[in-house]
Amino acid sequence: MSTLQQKNPASVCFVTLGCKVNQTESEALGQLFRNNGYHVVSSTEKADVVVVNTCTVTNTGDAKSRQTIRRMVKAHPDAFVVVMGCYAQTAPGEILEIEGVDLVLGTQDRGKILELIDQVKQDQQPKSSVRAIWDAKTFEELPLIEEESRTRATLKIQEGCNQFCTYCIIPYARGPVRSRIPENAVTEAEKLVAAGYKEIVLTGIHTGSYGEDLGEDWDLARLVKVLAQIKGLHRLRLSSIEPMEFIPELIDVIINYPAVCPHLHIPLQCGSDAILTRMKRPYTVKAFKELMQRLTSLQPGIAITTDVIVGFPGETEQNFQETLETVRSCGFSGIHVFPYSKREGTPAAKYPEQIPNKIKEVRVKALLEVARKSQEDYVRRFIGQRVEVLIERVSPEGVAAGHTGNYIQVHLPPREGKPWEGGELVECVLEKNHVRLNG
Repeated sequence: MSTLQQKNPASVCFVTLGCKVNQTESEALGQLFRNNGYHVVSSTEKADVVVVNTCTVTNTGDAKSRQTIRRMVKAHPDAFVVVMGCYAQTAPGEILEIEGVDLVLGTQDRGKILELIDQVKQDQQPKSSVRAIWDAKTFEELPLIEEESRTRATLKIQEGCNQFCTYCIIPYARGPVRSRIPENAVTEAEKLVAAGYKEIVLTGIHTGSYGEDLGEDWDLARLVKVLAQIKGLHRLRLSSIEPMEFIPELIDVIINYPAVCPHLHIPLQCGSDAILTRMKRPYTVKAFKELMQRLTSLQPGIAITTDVIVGFPGETEQNFQETLETVRSCGFSGIHVFPYSKREGTPAAKYPEQIPNKIKEVRVKALLEVARKSQEDYVRRFIGQRVEVLIERVSPEGVAAGHTGNYIQVHLPPREGKPWEGGELVECVLEKNHVRLNG
């Protein structure tokens, strides 16, 4: 038993930066602490243990991680402070230099966190437990998340990335592709459905690479097919999948299995072939457009969201105009726009012709306007149609909020009689004043 658990009751709080995978991992560790007698509290409450889960996707992410660590150390002077995640994996020495940090974990060995806390307390010396990420060979299983909410659950099926895009630090923080044993993924999904979850979101660092390392004829298409047939599962939503990973078998499963949500996130990153080459993205604009056309022809109304990086080194005005034209032609239902951020340790950070921030700001603004119109055009197609909404939260005033299967955010006015409840699946006619648009 952890020495910290002898306090009655012991408490832990989590502060999570970055992506949904980080959030999922923090929630799983929260369950691990609960399983060992801890109360999980908010970051504003007194805690015996503070866990900061860091991000390193940009240099700004590193700076924000450091600021957050210092803020939490100051706010919890008597707590045991653990720093984990991607920034911890890539720069454990920098973090150990921050006064007040007791333990540094990376993106491995998270399941041993209680044992490691005990070790540090016995040794009375701050410690880094970060191992070389390329030594990682297997997917790390973390506890099943058991929450009171029964709406949407995230199921992590994969870790790591072998792609090495020239702007991305994530392979260095997460290591090589490791796929979850399919039986474990299916068993957890079945438990989530039995617990009452209506929707499961499949996620990973490079989700589409699932199965590459298994050597057992498993790939994402086969796993999705099995999961989509779990009795009682209403929705199976896929997270980001790279364009070149949409093999015929995966497309077939997406189109023909009703549980699979008609919503895909396919990163474009840039609409200019010249810049895609510099990014080391293994597809062309033409191939991307052909994929879009195939998906929308097979399933009219499918929602496709994307990511676009603006101001990559060497991006000319012509390259940017090509991106604008590509985005306009694709009919995305949502677009995440990112100004390029130099990330030390990646090839692109050393590229000449770095774009000034002022030019990036102008281009971001222009692309955001195209993104807004694209989203509005998509949503407008469904006004007046009957849709199914999964209620995710209800305000104190009784207003419900949730998403359709194709990820349109909907707000429902208070219901007379029985109030809305999280986890309800509600059929309604979509009205313009009940739709929430980004931005």
